Amino acid sequence: MAALFLGLNVNAARMDMVDVSNNNGYMSTAEYVSMRNEFGVKAVTVKISEGGTYKDPYAASNIANVQAAGLYINGYHFARYATKAQAIAEADFAGQTAKAAGLPVGAVLATDVEAEEQNNQSKATNDRNNAAFMKEIQKFGYRADIYTSGSWANNKMTIKGKTGWIAGYPFVPAGKQWYTNNNAWQWSGSAHFRISYGGFDVSQLYTDYYTAGQKSTVKPTDKDGVKANNQAANKHTSKPSASAKWVKEAKTYTLKAAVKLRTGASTSSNVVAILPAGTTVKTDQAIIQGGYRWVRQPRFSGYGYLATGPANNSLEYVKTGASHTYYTVKAGDSWWSIAHRNGLSMTTLASQNGKTIYTTIYPGQRLVVR
Repeated sequence: MAALFLGLNVNAARMDMVDVSNNNGYMSTAEYVSMRNEFGVKAVTVKISEGGTYKDPYAASNIANVQAAGLYINGYHFARYATKAQAIAEADFAGQTAKAAGLPVGAVLATDVEAEEQNNQSKATNDRNNAAFMKEIQKFGYRADIYTSGSWANNKMTIKGKTGWIAGYPFVPAGKQWYTNNNAWQWSGSAHFRISYGGFDVSQLYTDYYTAGQKSTVKPTDKDGVKANNQAANKHTSKPSASAKWVKEAKTYTLKAAVKLRTGASTSSNVVAILPAGTTVKTDQAIIQGGYRWVRQPRFSGYGYLATGPANNSLEYVKTGASHTYYTVKAGDSWWSIAHRNGLSMTTLASQNGKTIYTTIYPGQRLVVR
């Protein structure tokens, strides 16, 4: 298995669920498919919001791409509440944000209780506030749960029966299990997957709570788990009309707004991913079709298609040009740190510089970041 867990035995616990947030940058459908096929991941829980104002900018694209990869999807809200009224207000904010981002009804929307605000409260106060949040979030059609650490579960709140998604480190010695009375146990916060960057939290599921509340999006697969997904997507891939012709177009676009990447050059084609504003897209062909100008993007497993705007205005959604923004590598820099600083994935940063994430970079080297 091509994964590093900083000394942990990857076979010692299951990687049933991964949670992601803006800290991991943009995550493509291909990356989630890799998690599913190579590591047995069943579900992904994405950050939705924090406190009363923060909305995770990658929530919508993560939700769409997780579902496109055939995985169960859930969400979490990072709690900042210290009173019951604040808990209810944050639940309303989280629920509305989740709806807007596309989190399906029936998914779990957990409250992540680990902030200084809760550390300053008594166990009784935290129990009251958590209960208020969980009751309120159910009004949006989401199921509730509490995410917290093992020590907080024992000292800062009451976690009963099959409730709780608990983080407990270090890794458990062989032959022992922790938190089997809870829904899930997060056993590592530093997982690294083959085509993703950054450290990921991985959890083992002890119940079906994080998979039972929604219809499965898992698609039939062949031996490698990829071909059948591509075939299913291709059934909905539009073909150009007889009068339309693809032309070669080797260009780099920078998205000015979030754009839907589709399986074909048609607004009725399936959505592969939602690319956030600022994403760099390299294309190889273009076509005028259906009232739009479409471009084709070579991807990990095939192609994606996006509309650059109406047929008579190719610059409405994206901008092109040869000018780039460069970054000079400094001592201590890495692909991950540079990509994270510029809102890119490591693979995108490396590819737009004609390299891979395994290529060594040196101080003084100039890299294209925009």
